Amino acid sequence: MNRALRYATVGVIAVSLFAGGSAAAFAAPQDLHAAKPVVATAPAAASLTAKASVNSVKAWQEFRVSGAAKGITAGTKVTVQQKQGTKWVSLPAQSPIAKSGAYSVRVKLGIKGVNQLRIAAAKTVSPVVSVTVR
Repeated sequence: MNRALRYATVGVIAVSLFAGGSAAAFAAPQDLHAAKPVVATAPAAASLTAKASVNSVKAWQEFRVSGAAKGITAGTKVTVQQKQGTKWVSLPAQSPIAKSGAYSVRVKLGIKGVNQLRIAAAKTVSPVVSVTVR
């Protein structure tokens, strides 16, 4: 092997070692930039449960709606929503989610009859809970 070819080979190996480690020095050119598989994990699906402390109350009598949150960051506020006609309206009743995932919200309702309630946190909502106000 002539001297120029030896210097060129040593130079290529030295630059490859410097730039990308020993594997890059001896890898075929098509392997240097090969895509590596990416493994993505799906985030846990967020969910909320809800249970009223009573089935029936007098107007403006306080009760609680409690439950648990999964896949939602602790400290996130949950809000009570009431179905009024065809729309869900957020009430001023809120509570933060504890580190354990539990929450409990104090609620007072004045609309007599069966009230449909749910808990909301961002885009996640709980199943509907019914409380009768008499």
